[in-house]
Amino acid sequence: MLIFLFILSVVLIIFLTVKLHVHPFLALLAAGLFFAAGTGMPLTETLAHVNQGFGKTLGNIGIVIILGVIIGTFLDHTGAAYKLAGLLIKLVGPKRIHEAMALTGFVVAIPVFADSGFVILDPLNKSLSKKAGVSLAGTATALMLGLLITHVMVPPTPGPLIAAESLGADIGMVIATGLGVGIFGLVIAIIYVRLYASKTWIDPNPELSAAEVAQKINHAPPALPSALPIVVPILLIVSKSMVQFNRESLSLSPAVLELINFAGSPVIALSVGMLIAFALPRKKDLSRLSAKGWVGQALSDSAGILLITGAGGVFGTILQNSDFAGMMEKGLQESQLGIWVPFLFAAALKTAQGSSTVALTAAAAFTAPLLMPLGLDSEFHKALAVAAIGAGSLVVSHANDSAFWVLTQFSGMDIKTGYRVYTTGTLLIGLSCGTLIYLLSWIG
Repeated sequence: MLIFLFILSVVLIIFLTVKLHVHPFLALLAAGLFFAAGTGMPLTETLAHVNQGFGKTLGNIGIVIILGVIIGTFLDHTGAAYKLAGLLIKLVGPKRIHEAMALTGFVVAIPVFADSGFVILDPLNKSLSKKAGVSLAGTATALMLGLLITHVMVPPTPGPLIAAESLGADIGMVIATGLGVGIFGLVIAIIYVRLYASKTWIDPNPELSAAEVAQKINHAPPALPSALPIVVPILLIVSKSMVQFNRESLSLSPAVLELINFAGSPVIALSVGMLIAFALPRKKDLSRLSAKGWVGQALSDSAGILLITGAGGVFGTILQNSDFAGMMEKGLQESQLGIWVPFLFAAALKTAQGSSTVALTAAAAFTAPLLMPLGLDSEFHKALAVAAIGAGSLVVSHANDSAFWVLTQFSGMDIKTGYRVYTTGTLLIGLSCGTLIYLLSWIG
């Protein structure tokens, strides 16, 4: 009965979001309440779980999500994303355009949403593709795949951040694991694009000339400051995790340990990144920090993801406080699927309803009470579970995903080509990353 109720709850999420176009916040909240009612959970207990799930989840990561969105907004408006792209192109070489665009997407999507990152970088991508004489099908697909990989695997992007919080995983280890698996996926994406996607010809037809693109890059902040809002928070968070896991072998004073732990906490690390981002504009204007300025825009942009995060916390708390986890334990132990369980659940949700963030949120809520029966309760395996959920939420992007339409509309692909070139790519990358995660799960 509990399995049947859970399946109905997932179907309800899909039906409300796909068929009725209900906001994911309402869909996740409705699914949690439906499951609680179906199990006969007392009303007062249900209400307590709703308040606890929403408040605790947002209390832990709500500020971090907002800070990440603010950083992304400043990278967008100042042109820092263009400067980062220019730096990466210089590093890999102007002739390696597919590698350059995939790597650019991979870096930019750490604080910037994938859809937004593609729109920001599309003029640059078209101009460079025209100059190199290559098909836009290959470079646009490379850019979007690079964006998606870190969008679903590397905090402080909200999706993997939510998953890490739900599973109680160490954020630094999640970042390190996500980057490692993500780089593998990036290599697969580049090979796929060069061997297959680039063979379909689409004229780049850039909106901006090479001179106009160069002008945008020249007006952007210098390369090093442009990278610092992304790099510094990651280094602080990962440094904290490394120190914690190697504390016994390090001869550090209590004061130094306390300072590292403080600076490496996500809220402080992202706050440092935000302050660095505030310094990016060449002309300082405090109105950017106002309700109608860039910060106000970022707060508006983050509202939806905060609501989805809170509702996912409600759904997860209700699942964890029912008999669902205990009931699933025996069957999962006998199935020996292990790390494939969160991957498959995220993939099913992603394919069915389109949103990677919703897939990450719901899959994390489903996985959290099952970590021990799945054998994923160590810190390393928790981080792998987050990566598995992220890899699953890549499989597959098609017509119910906004990223599919952003890619096809901006690049001039028809729908059939989008499925053949881009959707196939998300399937390949997701399965490749899932396979690597499965192999890594046997370590330790």
